[in-house]
Amino acid sequence: MEIPVIDFNELNGDKRSETMALLHQACEKWGCFQIRSHGIDTKLMERVKQLVNIHYEQNLKKQFYESEIAKRFESKGHTSDVDWESSFFIWHRPISNMEEFENLPKDFCSTVDEYIAQLLKLAEKLSELMCENLGLEKDFIKSAFSGTKGPSVGTKVAKYPQCPNPELVRGLREHTDAGGIILLLQDDQVPGLQFLKDDEWIAIPPSKNNTIFVNTGDQVEILSNGRYKSVLHRVMADKNGSRLSIATFYNPAGDAIISPAQKLLYPNHFRFQDYLKLYATTKFADKAPRFEAMKKMVNGSNGLLA
Repeated sequence: MEIPVIDFNELNGDKRSETMALLHQACEKWGCFQIRSHGIDTKLMERVKQLVNIHYEQNLKKQFYESEIAKRFESKGHTSDVDWESSFFIWHRPISNMEEFENLPKDFCSTVDEYIAQLLKLAEKLSELMCENLGLEKDFIKSAFSGTKGPSVGTKVAKYPQCPNPELVRGLREHTDAGGIILLLQDDQVPGLQFLKDDEWIAIPPSKNNTIFVNTGDQVEILSNGRYKSVLHRVMADKNGSRLSIATFYNPAGDAIISPAQKLLYPNHFRFQDYLKLYATTKFADKAPRFEAMKKMVNGSNGLLA
């Protein structure tokens, strides 16, 4: 199975409806997809990857192989409760923490800032497209994520180092992401990322031509009332290479209040006899207006159960 690929160029022409349908299906059935023609400067993306790789080689590689994780792996063999991963987390919004890292050069920080500014526009555009497909106001997700200071944006910068015995450890254990929309700039050579689809682990290939890989987190599943899925994924360790992963999270603010969109909720807590009365006069009409009418009746009481 090949994961869906969304071409943003086709959102502006005759293939818009087809592309929107593909995006909707990807969010419903896969919980992940790739984006090409996304509008982010590809030279900038290459520079970000280059700077992250240089930083790892100069500052983190030796430290990782001398870490307790590596030593424990060598002494105990199979390890199921740790990850074969070297990573750190950068906050961008509402406040950046990059200046707190002593060994991040100014060029690294300014380049990442420029990349995130472009990526944030893509995340917001994606959120609007998802809302359109769900029949919600275009800024519903952004508003739900905003809290008092706007959506939270951060990046997990990770390398999955070359592993001598990859069958004994995961690069990153199986999990779903807690947040909202995750945009991944990943390695173009070394594989390892896998997503669960229909009880089968699907290998996500390295990203060629600077495509952006996207997956949806738990909060999108909640906001969409379960329509858009947060899917289990993992990273497999690799014997032949060190995999790069730059995952940016477009998340709710810490004080954001999250709940399913009322527009997407089914009517609930009503008497079946009351539903039948409405059904008798609307049997041969579309069911969606009937459900909406039931929601209004319940919310307005009208003799229904409270």
